[in-house]
Amino acid sequence: MPKIAKRIAKTREGIDRVKLYGLEEAVKLVQDRATAKFDETIEVAFNLGVDPRHADQMVRGVCNLPNGTGKVLRVAVFAKGAKADEAKAAGADIVGAEELVQEIQGGKIDFDRCIATPDLMPLVGRLGKVLGPRGLMPNPKVGTVTMDVAKAVKDAKGGAVEFRAEKAGIVHAGVGKKSFTTEALIENIRAFADSVIKAKPTGAKGTYVQRVSVSSTMGPGVKIDPSSVTAPQA
Repeated sequence: MPKIAKRIAKTREGIDRVKLYGLEEAVKLVQDRATAKFDETIEVAFNLGVDPRHADQMVRGVCNLPNGTGKVLRVAVFAKGAKADEAKAAGADIVGAEELVQEIQGGKIDFDRCIATPDLMPLVGRLGKVLGPRGLMPNPKVGTVTMDVAKAVKDAKGGAVEFRAEKAGIVHAGVGKKSFTTEALIENIRAFADSVIKAKPTGAKGTYVQRVSVSSTMGPGVKIDPSSVTAPQA
């Protein structure tokens, strides 16, 4: 059996790997054990009762986290004319059309989120094999194909996170940083849970939210009682 590093072993101390913790206790446990020399990302994962291989069971959406992600995103926008000006004014890092396609085809992908106006989607469609696997392809379902490019840019910069169910039915996202207050992380997790629940597909059968866990970049996962995340708040 491989030897567990002392730091990893220490972060696991005090965590019952079987127990389902309440949301607040779980977040505090994760924050206390995020001891890396950088501000670790706090991530939440939902195991859902869906099979994304079926079109009517795909879960996909976007959530605007009330307290942001703690990460500065670089946003690229495919737009022309007045819409390009709007995107620049809203804070987009890269704005272009044909020339931007050429840059990306040449291997230069210097952004974390991609937005496009509907009229330029035929152009952007050429990049499907490049942007698709990276999760960067604009999509109207998550608000990244829109004429309101200013709002889309501001949302992306302000803490909007996209989510999509993986093959095993897992949805996950970074919901903040270790340096956030526990209350801010809890608010973000509840907002994300609400978005995932609202995205429940018509084909989902049985229990939708089956398991929930929270972890930091370098720390162990802590299982959460799903009811403490999804229950309506007073």
